[in-house]
Amino acid sequence: MHSHFAALLSQVIPGYGGGMSSAKAALESDTRVLAYEAGRKYGITVNTISAGPLKSRAASAISKGDKKSFIEVGIDYCRANAPLEKDLYSDDVGTAAACLLSPFFGAVTGVTLYVDNGMHAVGMVQEKAVAQCQD
Repeated sequence: MHSHFAALLSQVIPGYGGGMSSAKAALESDTRVLAYEAGRKYGITVNTISAGPLKSRAASAISKGDKKSFIEVGIDYCRANAPLEKDLYSDDVGTAAACLLSPFFGAVTGVTLYVDNGMHAVGMVQEKAVAQCQD
């Protein structure tokens, strides 16, 4: 139990607040519960996609003038450090969703699929990255 708890703590992202991290943790837990309940009752699968940082209209709207926003710093960091050194696009997330909905994934349920060019496997060194977007 302690080693699992430590692994969760090593993936904390400072500055990613406002309740979002708690909401995401709850969503992952709900995914597992709903996978069981919906699977038993209706024979359907329930999964969650956890996407890495990508530039969206919403992310662009929170920019702080000439200073990079938190999401822009995250995008740059992930592009430079993820196992797959490339930008992440909404089409990547959509393709993963299509795969989860296909018959090929019919036995996959209760999982959180990370669509982030492998960044979830690496983790983030946040101290310098967070300093770039703080006032």
